Amino acid sequence: MKKIQHSQTIEIPRDNLVKWQNVVDIIAKLIDIPAALIMRLVESDIEVFVSSQSDANPYRPGDHEHFLGSGLYCETVINTNDKLLVPNALTDEKWKNNPDIKLNMISYLGFPITLPDGQPFGTICVLDDKENAYSETYENLIKSFCEIIQSHLALIYMNTILGEKNKNLSDYIAEIKILRGIVPMCCVCGLIRDDTGVEHGKGEWLKADKFVNEKTGAQVSHTYCPICYEKAAEDYM
Repeated sequence: MKKIQHSQTIEIPRDNLVKWQNVVDIIAKLIDIPAALIMRLVESDIEVFVSSQSDANPYRPGDHEHFLGSGLYCETVINTNDKLLVPNALTDEKWKNNPDIKLNMISYLGFPITLPDGQPFGTICVLDDKENAYSETYENLIKSFCEIIQSHLALIYMNTILGEKNKNLSDYIAEIKILRGIVPMCCVCGLIRDDTGVEHGKGEWLKADKFVNEKTGAQVSHTYCPICYEKAAEDYM
Protein backbone atom coordinates (compact mmCIF):
# COMPACT_ATOMS: atom_id res chain seq x y z
CA MET A 1 0.00 0.00 0.00
CA LYS A 2 1.44 3.36 -1.01
CA LYS A 3 1.78 6.22 1.43
CA ILE A 4 -0.86 8.90 0.92
CA GLN A 5 0.41 12.47 0.72
CA HIS A 6 -2.31 15.06 0.98
CA SER A 7 -2.07 17.79 -1.61
CA GLN A 8 -2.85 21.36 -0.79
CA THR A 9 -6.61 21.85 -0.62
CA ILE A 10 -7.88 23.75 -3.66
CA GLU A 11 -11.02 25.85 -3.80
CA ILE A 12 -13.75 24.38 -6.01
CA PRO A 13 -15.72 27.11 -7.86
CA ARG A 14 -19.49 27.18 -7.36
CA ASP A 15 -20.29 26.41 -11.00
CA ASN A 16 -18.25 23.20 -10.72
CA LEU A 17 -20.07 22.25 -7.52
CA VAL A 18 -23.39 22.66 -9.34
CA LYS A 19 -22.18 20.40 -12.15
CA TRP A 20 -20.90 17.80 -9.68
CA GLN A 21 -24.23 17.84 -7.87
CA ASN A 22 -25.95 17.13 -11.19
CA VAL A 23 -23.51 14.27 -11.78
CA VAL A 24 -24.30 12.43 -8.53
CA ASP A 25 -28.04 13.08 -8.90
CA ILE A 26 -28.02 11.61 -12.42
CA ILE A 27 -26.02 8.57 -11.29
CA ALA A 28 -28.34 7.85 -8.37
CA LYS A 29 -31.40 8.15 -10.57
CA LEU A 30 -30.10 6.04 -13.46
CA ILE A 31 -28.77 3.21 -11.28
CA ASP A 32 -31.72 3.55 -8.85
CA ILE A 33 -29.64 3.55 -5.68
CA PRO A 34 -29.92 5.54 -2.42
CA ALA A 35 -26.52 7.22 -2.50
CA ALA A 36 -24.06 8.58 -5.04
CA LEU A 37 -21.18 10.52 -3.52
CA ILE A 38 -18.06 12.51 -4.24
CA MET A 39 -15.72 12.07 -1.28
CA ARG A 40 -12.79 14.36 -0.58
CA LEU A 41 -9.64 14.18 1.53
CA VAL A 42 -9.32 17.18 3.84
CA GLU A 43 -6.13 17.12 5.90
CA SER A 44 -6.32 13.89 7.96
CA ASP A 45 -10.04 13.31 7.32
CA ILE A 46 -12.19 12.06 4.49
CA GLU A 47 -15.48 13.86 4.06
CA VAL A 48 -18.68 13.72 2.03
CA PHE A 49 -18.09 16.57 -0.42
CA VAL A 50 -21.11 16.17 -2.74
CA SER A 51 -24.07 13.87 -2.04
CA SER A 52 -26.98 12.89 -4.27
CA GLN A 53 -30.34 14.37 -3.34
CA SER A 54 -31.95 10.94 -3.01
CA ASP A 55 -34.81 10.26 -0.61
CA ALA A 56 -33.08 7.38 1.19
CA ASN A 57 -29.57 8.83 1.17
CA PRO A 58 -28.12 8.76 4.72
CA TYR A 59 -25.01 10.80 3.78
CA ARG A 60 -24.85 14.56 4.11
CA PRO A 61 -22.18 16.97 2.80
CA GLY A 62 -19.69 17.65 5.56
CA ASP A 63 -20.00 14.20 7.18
CA HIS A 64 -16.43 13.09 7.85
CA GLU A 65 -14.23 10.42 9.39
CA HIS A 66 -10.55 10.18 10.20
CA PHE A 67 -9.11 8.71 7.00
CA LEU A 68 -6.38 6.28 8.03
CA GLY A 69 -7.79 3.17 9.64
CA SER A 70 -11.39 4.25 9.05
CA GLY A 71 -12.31 0.92 7.47
CA LEU A 72 -14.42 2.74 4.89
CA TYR A 73 -14.77 1.43 1.35
CA CYS A 74 -13.28 4.71 0.08
CA GLU A 75 -10.13 4.28 2.15
CA THR A 76 -9.27 1.17 0.15
CA VAL A 77 -10.06 2.90 -3.16
CA ILE A 78 -7.70 5.77 -2.36
CA ASN A 79 -4.94 3.58 -0.91
CA THR A 80 -4.95 1.24 -3.91
CA ASN A 81 -5.79 3.98 -6.44
CA ASP A 82 -8.11 1.47 -8.08
CA LYS A 83 -11.76 0.55 -8.47
CA LEU A 84 -13.50 -1.28 -5.65
CA LEU A 85 -16.65 -3.39 -6.09
CA VAL A 86 -18.38 -4.96 -3.10
CA PRO A 87 -21.68 -6.57 -4.21
CA ASN A 88 -22.73 -7.57 -0.69
CA ALA A 89 -20.65 -6.69 2.36
CA LEU A 90 -22.77 -8.91 4.61
CA THR A 91 -21.51 -12.02 2.80
CA ASP A 92 -17.93 -10.73 2.45
CA GLU A 93 -15.63 -11.58 5.35
CA LYS A 94 -13.46 -8.53 4.68
CA TRP A 95 -16.30 -6.02 4.62
CA LYS A 96 -19.04 -7.37 6.89
CA ASN A 97 -17.98 -5.09 9.79
CA ASN A 98 -17.19 -1.89 7.88
CA PRO A 99 -18.71 1.40 9.20
CA ASP A 100 -21.19 1.81 6.33
CA ILE A 101 -23.03 -1.32 7.44
CA LYS A 102 -24.45 0.74 10.32
CA LEU A 103 -26.20 2.86 7.68
CA ASN A 104 -27.40 -0.30 5.91
CA MET A 105 -25.18 0.44 2.91
CA ILE A 106 -24.17 -3.12 2.05
CA SER A 107 -23.02 -2.75 -1.56
CA TYR A 108 -20.43 -0.38 -2.99
CA LEU A 109 -18.77 0.65 -6.24
CA GLY A 110 -16.16 3.40 -6.26
CA PHE A 111 -13.37 4.92 -8.35
CA PRO A 112 -10.42 7.11 -7.24
CA ILE A 113 -10.30 10.79 -8.17
CA THR A 114 -6.78 12.15 -8.50
CA LEU A 115 -5.29 15.60 -8.95
CA PRO A 116 -3.02 16.47 -11.89
CA ASP A 117 0.04 16.10 -9.64
CA GLY A 118 -0.90 12.47 -8.99
CA GLN A 119 -2.04 13.02 -5.42
CA PRO A 120 -5.50 11.80 -4.35
CA PHE A 121 -8.47 14.13 -4.26
CA GLY A 122 -11.00 11.54 -3.13
CA THR A 123 -13.50 9.16 -4.74
CA ILE A 124 -16.71 8.99 -6.71
CA CYS A 125 -18.86 6.13 -5.48
CA VAL A 126 -22.33 4.61 -5.22
CA LEU A 127 -23.86 2.64 -2.34
CA ASP A 128 -27.00 0.51 -2.10
CA ASP A 129 -29.02 -0.90 0.78
CA LYS A 130 -29.41 -4.20 -1.03
CA GLU A 131 -27.08 -6.58 -2.86
CA ASN A 132 -25.93 -5.04 -6.11
CA ALA A 133 -23.22 -6.31 -8.45
CA TYR A 134 -23.51 -3.24 -10.70
CA SER A 135 -23.40 -3.95 -14.41
CA GLU A 136 -20.53 -3.16 -16.73
CA THR A 137 -22.66 -0.35 -18.15
CA TYR A 138 -22.99 1.24 -14.72
CA GLU A 139 -19.26 0.87 -14.12
CA ASN A 140 -18.49 2.64 -17.40
CA LEU A 141 -21.00 5.36 -16.55
CA ILE A 142 -19.38 6.14 -13.20
CA LYS A 143 -15.89 5.90 -14.68
CA SER A 144 -16.85 8.41 -17.40
CA PHE A 145 -18.17 10.86 -14.82
CA CYS A 146 -14.99 10.33 -12.82
CA GLU A 147 -12.92 11.38 -15.84
CA ILE A 148 -15.09 14.48 -16.30
CA ILE A 149 -14.52 15.50 -12.67
CA GLN A 150 -10.77 14.96 -13.05
CA SER A 151 -10.78 17.19 -16.16
CA HIS A 152 -12.54 19.89 -14.12
CA LEU A 153 -9.91 19.50 -11.39
CA ALA A 154 -7.11 19.83 -13.93
CA LEU A 155 -8.47 23.20 -15.09
CA ILE A 156 -9.05 24.40 -11.51
CA TYR A 157 -5.57 23.23 -10.52
CA MET A 158 -3.88 25.04 -13.42
CA ASN A 159 -5.89 28.23 -12.82
CA THR A 160 -4.82 28.14 -9.17
CA ILE A 161 -1.16 27.78 -10.13
CA LEU A 162 -1.38 30.52 -12.78
CA GLY A 163 -3.16 32.77 -10.30
CA GLU A 164 -0.31 32.39 -7.82
CA LYS A 165 2.26 33.05 -10.54
CA ASN A 166 0.39 36.16 -11.69
CA LYS A 167 0.24 37.39 -8.09
CA ASN A 168 3.99 36.87 -7.66
CA LEU A 169 4.62 38.63 -10.97
CA SER A 170 2.45 41.59 -9.91
CA ASP A 171 4.33 41.84 -6.61
CA TYR A 172 7.64 41.73 -8.48
CA ILE A 173 6.57 44.48 -10.89
CA ALA A 174 5.41 46.62 -7.95
CA GLU A 175 8.80 46.17 -6.30
CA ILE A 176 10.61 47.16 -9.50
CA LYS A 177 8.49 50.30 -9.76
CA ILE A 178 9.39 51.20 -6.18
CA LEU A 179 13.10 50.71 -6.79
CA ARG A 180 13.01 52.59 -10.10
CA GLY A 181 11.03 55.50 -8.66
CA ILE A 182 12.22 58.37 -6.51
CA VAL A 183 13.13 56.95 -3.10
CA PRO A 184 13.05 59.52 -0.25
CA MET A 185 16.32 59.32 1.68
CA CYS A 186 17.36 61.45 4.66
CA CYS A 187 20.37 63.54 3.67
CA VAL A 188 21.76 63.38 7.22
CA CYS A 189 21.30 59.81 8.53
CA GLY A 190 20.62 57.98 5.25
CA LEU A 191 17.32 56.38 6.32
CA ILE A 192 14.87 55.60 3.50
CA ARG A 193 11.14 56.32 3.74
CA ASP A 194 8.88 53.41 2.72
CA ASP A 195 5.59 54.91 1.48
CA THR A 196 4.17 51.56 0.33
CA GLY A 197 0.51 51.23 1.27
CA VAL A 198 0.35 54.46 3.32
CA GLU A 199 -0.43 58.09 2.69
CA HIS A 200 2.41 59.75 0.84
CA GLY A 201 4.99 61.23 3.20
CA LYS A 202 3.90 59.21 6.21
CA GLY A 203 5.77 55.96 5.60
CA GLU A 204 8.16 54.17 7.91
CA TRP A 205 11.82 55.21 7.87
CA LEU A 206 14.11 52.22 7.33
CA LYS A 207 17.81 51.58 7.13
CA ALA A 208 18.94 51.07 3.56
CA ASP A 209 19.78 47.38 4.05
CA LYS A 210 16.35 46.65 5.58
CA PHE A 211 14.59 48.55 2.77
CA VAL A 212 16.40 46.56 0.08
CA ASN A 213 15.73 43.29 1.88
CA GLU A 214 11.98 43.93 2.27
CA LYS A 215 11.51 45.08 -1.33
CA THR A 216 13.67 42.52 -3.12
CA GLY A 217 14.34 39.72 -0.67
CA ALA A 218 18.06 40.23 -1.18
CA GLN A 219 20.35 39.86 1.83
CA VAL A 220 22.69 42.85 2.23
CA SER A 221 26.30 42.10 3.14
CA HIS A 222 28.35 44.90 4.71
CA THR A 223 31.78 45.78 3.33
CA TYR A 224 33.93 48.83 2.43
CA CYS A 225 33.96 50.81 -0.77
CA PRO A 226 37.54 51.75 -1.87
CA ILE A 227 37.28 55.33 -0.57
CA CYS A 228 35.93 54.30 2.85
CA TYR A 229 38.49 51.50 3.05
CA GLU A 230 41.37 53.95 2.61
CA LYS A 231 39.85 56.31 5.17
CA ALA A 232 39.32 53.48 7.66
CA ALA A 233 42.90 52.32 7.14
CA GLU A 234 44.22 55.86 7.71
CA ASP A 235 42.14 56.21 10.91
CA TYR A 236 43.43 52.85 12.11
CA MET A 237 47.04 53.81 11.47
